[in-house]
Amino acid sequence: MSKLSHIGEKGEARMVDVSEKSATARRAVAEGFISMSAETLALVETGEAKKGDVIGAARIAGIMAAKRTHELIPLCHPLAITKATIDFTPTHDPVGIHVVAEVKVNGQTGVEMEALTAASVACLTLYDMLKAADKSMVIGSVRLLEKTGGKSGTYSVTDRQKDT
Repeated sequence: MSKLSHIGEKGEARMVDVSEKSATARRAVAEGFISMSAETLALVETGEAKKGDVIGAARIAGIMAAKRTHELIPLCHPLAITKATIDFTPTHDPVGIHVVAEVKVNGQTGVEMEALTAASVACLTLYDMLKAADKSMVIGSVRLLEKTGGKSGTYSVTDRQKDT
């Protein structure tokens, strides 16, 4: 197993020193899925949810979460994010909403945690906005799809990994 960068010589947690790293263009894409009843999805699609613009609220929450990841995840660096987008795709098989977050930065460390946090918080906001109609919704499949830039280069989910 390789040495973990957030663990010091004595086993203590530490923030990684990125001061010697060059700033490069970095991008990460993450996804999540929230399953729900067909009736609940219909409320989203018709705009009849009691709390209003469900997708709009979840989009703003996801973007805000990306910008504040360093406040939520211990040892994450605060980043000057240059782009954060959240896309939503309602599906009927399985029934739910697929969420994709993309985050970009020109910096010394990557934005994988920001993209994962954005997708997660967008799903949580969908739950909050729709829980009056469906408390049995399930959030799952939050994962990194792609990352580019930095020392470790490019990562992308393979076709085999997409099926799991």
